[in-house]
Amino acid sequence: MELKNRSAYFEYHFDDKLVAGMVLVGTEVKSIREGKVSFSDAYCFFHKGELWIKGLHIAEYRLGTANNHMAVHDRKLLLNKREIKKWETKLKEKGYTIVPLRIYFTEKGLAKMEIGLGKGKKLHDKRETIKNRDAEREMKRYIK
Repeated sequence: MELKNRSAYFEYHFDDKLVAGMVLVGTEVKSIREGKVSFSDAYCFFHKGELWIKGLHIAEYRLGTANNHMAVHDRKLLLNKREIKKWETKLKEKGYTIVPLRIYFTEKGLAKMEIGLGKGKKLHDKRETIKNRDAEREMKRYIK
């Protein structure tokens, strides 16, 4: 199971990507396995030398009891100190932001999140992306 943030590639140009572990509650894992995740308005930020994700909506587990999790709250991401310091210095540059790209499970059953360090695209870059996507679609149509 892999959940992708498709709008991120349209909104941002990514310079670097990393894979981070996630600190989750049991019902959050079950809800992710069902695909109940929304990336809209989600972004990462640094707090006291740690990387956190804000605005990631993981729907409440439908079979959860009173111990069910909150749908939107800050979740800690797990990275090496070296990676955190490298990205923290880049984030201080103008225009950079850290955006979640996808969530997936490893063979061991661990939930991982791919995050990207990117700059926002300008309007003309977005138009170019749309033009390229339409051209690829036309090429595939003619090949079939």
